[in-house]
This record gives sequence, structure tokens and C-alpha cells, in this order.
Amino acid sequence: MNFGGFKNKEVVVDLTNGTVDYRGINEDDVKKYIGGRGLGVKYVLDNGPEVEPLSEENILCIMTGPVTGSRSSMSGRLAVVTKSPLTGTVTDSHMGGWTAARLKWAGIDNVIFKGKSDKPVYLYIEDGQAEIRDASQLWGLSTRATVQSLKDAHGEENLSVMTIGQAGENGVRFAGFMNEHDRAAGRGGTGAVAGYKKLKAIVIKAAQKGNMPEPAQKDDYNQANKKAVKAILEGGLTAPNKGGLSVYGTNVLTNLINEVGALPTRNSQLTHWDEAEKHSGEWVNEHLLVANNTCHACPVGCKIEVEVKEGKYKTRVESFEFESAWALGANSGLSDSEAIAYLIDICNEYGMDTIELGHAISVTMEAYEKGIVDQKLDWGDADGMIEIARKIAFREGFGGILAEGPARATAAWGVPELSMSVKGQSIPAYDPRGIQGIGLGYATSNRGACHLRGYTIASEIAGIPEPTDRTVAEGKAELLNVFQNLLSFSDSMNICKFSSFSENAEHYAEQYSTMTGIPMTADDVMLAGERIYNLERYYNNLAGFNKREDDFLPKRFTEEAASGNSEGLVSRMDIMLDDYYNIRGWKDGVVTEEKLRELGIIGEETAPATEEV
Repeated sequence: MNFGGFKNKEVVVDLTNGTVDYRGINEDDVKKYIGGRGLGVKYVLDNGPEVEPLSEENILCIMTGPVTGSRSSMSGRLAVVTKSPLTGTVTDSHMGGWTAARLKWAGIDNVIFKGKSDKPVYLYIEDGQAEIRDASQLWGLSTRATVQSLKDAHGEENLSVMTIGQAGENGVRFAGFMNEHDRAAGRGGTGAVAGYKKLKAIVIKAAQKGNMPEPAQKDDYNQANKKAVKAILEGGLTAPNKGGLSVYGTNVLTNLINEVGALPTRNSQLTHWDEAEKHSGEWVNEHLLVANNTCHACPVGCKIEVEVKEGKYKTRVESFEFESAWALGANSGLSDSEAIAYLIDICNEYGMDTIELGHAISVTMEAYEKGIVDQKLDWGDADGMIEIARKIAFREGFGGILAEGPARATAAWGVPELSMSVKGQSIPAYDPRGIQGIGLGYATSNRGACHLRGYTIASEIAGIPEPTDRTVAEGKAELLNVFQNLLSFSDSMNICKFSSFSENAEHYAEQYSTMTGIPMTADDVMLAGERIYNLERYYNNLAGFNKREDDFLPKRFTEEAASGNSEGLVSRMDIMLDDYYNIRGWKDGVVTEEKLRELGIIGEETAPATEEV
């Protein structure tokens, strides 16, 4: 394969045998599935959807894309793809920073781990070569302690480390990866898969100079990149030091979502909270902000670094994001932004998804309030939350059941309806009663409840690319389909989703075409995204998610009315789901053989197998 942007080199690590091999990338797979998320899902599908997530048979894919590490804006993303121990679906979880760029600069596109080591190890990568090294001395350390130890061993210059913490080691089903800049691949339990395999970390030593990906059509690429950069610099949300994302980070959304009555509060019992302003982007900027950081090739700088300078919550942490602040704030009845910052910090140290942890806490709070469990945990009890987070990370006592995830925990208590989850993954910070399209997005997301599969919030709240009425269900299936397809492509090109606030399919097509040398139009971008989304759905069908009932929302959203400025609303899944299936060409959530052949996912000689599941 000789496409621009790719090094055409993958590392295959067999942890059982302790071997490292190298291979090129299949040209047809790249043309169909682009890279990053799409190509990773293809590998996980080829490995077999019937494997157990926490087993030697499951693979763990570290994936870049064709523009990763290049001059393309927001091209510093890395995808971790595997079968999720939280949901049983295929999952991909993404991380920013410089890890992805350094992997490409080191001469490697992707790393695929299989098997299981009999002792803790880490992978060291430099100059196109990879080596398995002993990590026994790192096992049991937090993520930051691990990063520091590896920096001491290999030098800080041009070094990236992505690692799991104690949560991953202990098989917490929502454990993730962290890197040295507090960037997380948080959702889906990828860290638990690494922990099962005894993989502690991946260390990459590489400088940018002379190693950036070469575009196939250099002059045309430069023009395409300039056009994309101009769109970002002039974007209403992305403009550096002007747009809301740049000034306030993602937490710019707290007050806005609360005002419209769509901020899930106290485990979604309410959708508006008078105290939410105290952990908003505006509040944090005034009281705690110390720096605005950024990722490779990104002018936006949405990463908000905060510091609590004294007291029992003293800390300095970068990841004061909207989702994290909400999950550990309004969702748990906690308004103290200093305590929230501390909780986010310990999540990062243990290597746990803040969204899922916030739900583990909120379901416990509601269950205790209703006399279902004896574990005392009151709404807004920061110190109790800190202690339960530690117990989860180490699977200690009551934390052991919560480490299985809120959906499994509430099922074990006999009250599964208390878990605000889809396919085992908990919802993010947008209530689907007050924002109709995102509810359909949660229900049909291929990795469990997720806003990032199809971010209809852009249209329903921000009016991008054009406004739609958030309270109306009609038309949202078509809107979601467009967003899901577009973002499937951007995740596979491995460019930040926030680029879609300013860029469109034409921008992506021009950058992809000129980088790789593979002709692509805006329509081709959408078709590739559709193929990738259907590939994921096909995997899930084969893995047992083959019924209409798998695409659902918790009854709280469809039967209990919202509050605040969404008062009286419920999610109208009854209207949206049939429309969605019709647009997708699916039958009750199952990809049809006709659709699989139309998109080239299976050939004429291949049986679809979905009827046998």
C-alpha cells in the first residue's frame, strides 16, 4: 500500500507468546473503512464478535488515521477499539494530546494487542520498532505515578505515555486509558481489557521533525488545509480566544443546557438545577482556571486546567470538562466545584470514566434514598463520593458491585430502572426529554448511550449547521442519520469532533483526498461514514444485539416528564425509531443482507450470518 498519510506499518503484539510482528495495511480495507475507528472496527469484527471481552481472544487496537500527526488542524486523535466489557458491543474510545501524533512520527500507524501476558508489561516504541518490557514495578501505581516513572526511565523529551491505573488493573468495567496530559480514552472499559491482558502502558518516543506524514498531493493539500483552518478560526464556537469552546472549554454548555431544562439532575429525576451554575464554565473560569491547554495541531485550546490551591480538595487537574463536571456535579447533587475538581483528579489517577463513575454514585444515592441499599450516600456528599470512588477502583466492599457498572449493579439490586443506561452504558449530560434528537442518538448508538456517535446537540442547541426545534421529534431521525455518518468518518480520519462545528463533509473530503491520493467527494465522505456505522451495527447484531428492544431508552425518559424549561416533555421514541430504521434500511435494528451488500461490507459469496444470531 502506498497512500499518503500512512506509514503502512502496523505492530501486532502477541502478549501470550511475548512476540512482536509487523505488517502492512490492506489497501481495500483502507479505501472502505478509512482508518482509526472504522479500520479498528473491521479488525475487531474479523477477530470474531462472539469473543468474551475479558479473555485472551479479544483484541485491543490502538488506531491512528490518515491525517494523524499532520498539519491538519485537530489531527491529534487516537482511537482505542475493542469489544467492550461494559456493554458487550464493539466500542471505540478516543484520546487527544500528542500520543497519536507521536505514534505516527515513530513510523507506525496502528498497534494491535492479542493474547494475555502472565506478568505486567508495557510496550516501548521508537524509530519504527516496538519492544515488550517488564512493568512489574509499575503495577499498582496510579496513572500519573506510572507516567512519571516511565519519563524518569526514558527521558521526558519527545515522549508520550498512555497508561491504565488501578481501576484497569482491577477490571473495573468502565476503566480507561490516560496519557501524560490528562487526556482520557474513557468510555467502554478499554482500560479493563488492557488490565486483563496485563498491559500497563504504551510508551512512544518520537519527534515531529522530519517524521510528519507526507501528503500525496502536497500543493493541493496545503490549500485544503488552509481552507479548513480558516473555517475553524472563523467558527462561532471554535475561534481561538473568542469562541465558547476556546474561552470556556466544553463546560461552556452547563448553563446553556440547564437553562433549556435538559441537564439531568439527581440521576435524571430533574432536568433543571438551581445550583448548576456553581460548576459551570463561567464559574470555573472566574474562580479556578489557571491555563488553557491544547492538543497537537489544534488552535482552539478547549482544555481547561484548574487549580484548588488550599484545603482538603487541593489539586491541579486539566480535565474539568462538561461531562465530568455534570456527572460528578448536578447528576450527583454536588455543586462544590473544588470538590468536583478533586473527584475528577482521582478519577484520572485511578483511570476511570468520569461519566460512568458519576452514574455509579447517583444510582447509589437514589437507591439509598429509597431504602433499596444500606450503603449510606446522600446527594452532594463529596467526601462519601471520594470514598466510594476509591472502593470502586480497588473493588473493595460495596465498590465491587459498582465496579461492574451501574446497569449491572442496579439489576443485582432488583431495580434496573434506576440505571440511566442503554446497552449497559450510562447517558452523558443531555436529557433526552428536553432534546429529542439526542435521545434517539442514545438509543441507536453502537457503543451504548453516547452523544458523540451523532451530536444532534449541534443543531438542536447551537444551530449548526442550521437550527432545529429541540422539542420536536419529527425529522430527528434524518438529522441523526446525517450526524452519525459524518462523525463516523471524522473519527476514522481521526480528526477531532469539534472540527465539525466549523468544517463540513467537503472540508473532510478535500483534506482526505489530497493527503492520501484517494479521490473522495463530500458524498463519498457520507457514504464511507454510512458503511462504518453499518459495520458496527453488523458486529453488534452478530454479538447478540439483534432485537428492536435493544434500541431503547430507560422508562424515566419516556414516561416521567421533564422539569424546568422542558416541563411536561417526554422522549418520543415512539415517533422517531421507526423513521430511523426506515432511513437506515434496517429491519427492527438489524442490518439487512441487502444493505450489507449495497455498502460492500459483505460480498456476493458471503452469508450475512445475522439470521443465525
